[in-house]
Amino acid sequence: MNVIQDYLQQSQKIIDAIEAQQNGIQQAAQWFAESIAAGRMVHVFGSGHSRIMVEEMWPRYGSFPGFNPIVELSLTFHNLVVGANGQRQAMFLENVEGLAERIQRNFDIRESDSALIISSSGCNIVPIEMAELFQQKKVKVTAIITQKHADVSTSKRKDGKKLGNFADLILDTGAPAGDAMIHIPGLETPVAPGSTVGGVLLINTIKAETARLLTEAGHPPKVLTASCIAGAEKAKELFESAYDEHAHRLAGLYQNVGKQIQ
Repeated sequence: MNVIQDYLQQSQKIIDAIEAQQNGIQQAAQWFAESIAAGRMVHVFGSGHSRIMVEEMWPRYGSFPGFNPIVELSLTFHNLVVGANGQRQAMFLENVEGLAERIQRNFDIRESDSALIISSSGCNIVPIEMAELFQQKKVKVTAIITQKHADVSTSKRKDGKKLGNFADLILDTGAPAGDAMIHIPGLETPVAPGSTVGGVLLINTIKAETARLLTEAGHPPKVLTASCIAGAEKAKELFESAYDEHAHRLAGLYQNVGKQIQ
């Protein structure tokens, strides 16, 4: 049994699933490009291992400013596993009602913003409430979920609603229910999840399409670029200017916090 080949074949199915969602990817990129071109930001949130997708969007090589990565350490800090700051606490906190409101209270969110919420199951309370609150502020919400997993999972919310209920657009990672993709004879449960593969493909296709739209509209983004491609001087220039732009955009999210906007 070649489990390596099996995983690669399952990953190819995920690629096919992403390819079938090109219209949705283009729509998400259109919303994001409009927010960035307007001087606003795309709010990107994920709890648990969905944090991976948040950081894949920005900041890293091949990425550009315009995205606000909302990463709460209390929901995403996995390194210690047990003990203080352990995984049990993180998994508990991502289902605490009202925490999403406390997170969003830090930002002056406008209708011209957009949002990307990632949750494989789409069933944990904090990401659901994040999407719900964004929609209440008339912000377009794109959700990345694993549709097969969400379909057979039970929401932690009392009303049974899931992330998809508060999304203007749903994109699917293409992974199976339960996420793990490889069944090994003699091993009771499957191993090797696939939602990260699909999630990263979605993030980067959206990113590439957003960059294309911005460039064609006359707003080419400042892309973090390795020195082996751009040269040391240009790479440093891009690094500094991209981070400065992020700071200036972020300042716009803070300057009117708590004020009544007319």
